[in-house]
Amino acid sequence: MSAAAETGFRPDFPAAVVRPSPNRGPRRGIAAPDMIVLHYTGMKSGQAAEERLRDPAAEVSSHYLVHEDGRVVQMVPERERAWHAGKSFWAGETDINSRSVGIEIVHPGHEFGYRAFRGRQIEAVITLCRDILGRHAIRPERVLAHSDVAPGRKIDPGEKFPWKRLAEAGVGLFVPPVRVGVPQGLAAGDEGEAVLALQEGLARYGYEIEASGRFDARTGIVVAAFQRHFRPRRVDGIADRSTVETLRRLLAALPDG
Repeated sequence: MSAAAETGFRPDFPAAVVRPSPNRGPRRGIAAPDMIVLHYTGMKSGQAAEERLRDPAAEVSSHYLVHEDGRVVQMVPERERAWHAGKSFWAGETDINSRSVGIEIVHPGHEFGYRAFRGRQIEAVITLCRDILGRHAIRPERVLAHSDVAPGRKIDPGEKFPWKRLAEAGVGLFVPPVRVGVPQGLAAGDEGEAVLALQEGLARYGYEIEASGRFDARTGIVVAAFQRHFRPRRVDGIADRSTVETLRRLLAALPDG
């Protein structure tokens, strides 16, 4: 019996071991993914995470799981919709599962001792992402964190994830963050044109935020999500000069300028 017959599909990524998850379905409204969403598992072991992502009762899955030693497991074929993003939003789209390839990275997360990611594991993530990018028309700014598409609800893969290293390898968009200075800036209760410009900039990049000109609780949550990905040295939800200028640099680096 062929590998495809035993597993139901052949791996899209040649180095992956296929262990199918039943938690999947057809993509809706789009034939192929145009996003990659990166997660950490937030569990005590890779085996526990793999079992959960393949458990029908859990009703969650991802296309790929990358173990700490660099092994890659594929659980859902890229042509299908995995259940990894949950309630989420990016650039006007709400069904992120239908538009994305989900990659779970084995890591204990903030709950079980947040630490740096393993070098071999990150190299495997880079190789996997480059392979996916070679098959699909995914723009650099659409390689995202779970925390980007679900601010406040999710914080993974977190402030220690090496986005700069990925960008240097051709995966995602990243600009050198402006040096962190005094912890002052736009914060809860502020109003005016500067707040409006901040909100418009975050919305332009893709975040779900209302451009009201008033720094409300949601604005602080989205600012923290932005910091966690693009200015991780201090994640506090305050739009200080470093945060605002880093956002401006990022918007200038977009393909449309």
